[in-house]
Amino acid sequence: MRPFRTLCVLLVVTAPPLLLAAAGLVHPRHLTTATAGRWAGLHVVLLPVFPLLVLGLLVPLWGRPRRDVEGAFTVLSWAGCLCFAAYYSGLDAVAGISAGTVVDHGVHGAAGHLFAMGDQLGRAGVYGLAVASFATCAVLWRRHGVRVLPGAAVLSVACWSFVDSHIFWPRGVATMIGFAAAFALLTVVSCRPNGDTEKPPRLTNP
Repeated sequence: MRPFRTLCVLLVVTAPPLLLAAAGLVHPRHLTTATAGRWAGLHVVLLPVFPLLVLGLLVPLWGRPRRDVEGAFTVLSWAGCLCFAAYYSGLDAVAGISAGTVVDHGVHGAAGHLFAMGDQLGRAGVYGLAVASFATCAVLWRRHGVRVLPGAAVLSVACWSFVDSHIFWPRGVATMIGFAAAFALLTVVSCRPNGDTEKPPRLTNP
């Protein structure tokens, strides 16, 4: 049962970044009159997907936080995830849906201002995600020790790249695959028991 449960959790945490990576393969490289309709439509579809990226950080922390340093880091992770979900959705709406719509209707002059605002929102969201990533890894470090390091290292690189890569091919797609790999590594660690499993009592001769 445990391997099946772990597999289900892995699917939950890796599905959002892999979906975003797939979307990055078909995302237009540039916003033009020819691509504006597809640009806006794709971001409408992705609007509920981007916030789900935080599942890779929240699922390994599942449960009520303890009232100590670990609990404080857990709350910090929740706050960072909320920041990402709010502000990166703003980027999706402003630089994705709105910019694509105005260009599709021939209002090219407004797109630059929308991109500038969207870039600020996106950076704020990614910084929130980076804070949440640090906090999640801190909690998992306290629980599982050095086993967290591979996932934490991949996660750090993915957060750094995400600041200006979005999901554009090729770096944005690689960034999303990096998130999927990091979330998988952290999930596998969190699903393992902390110590040796309890051994059955030995039978002794009376």
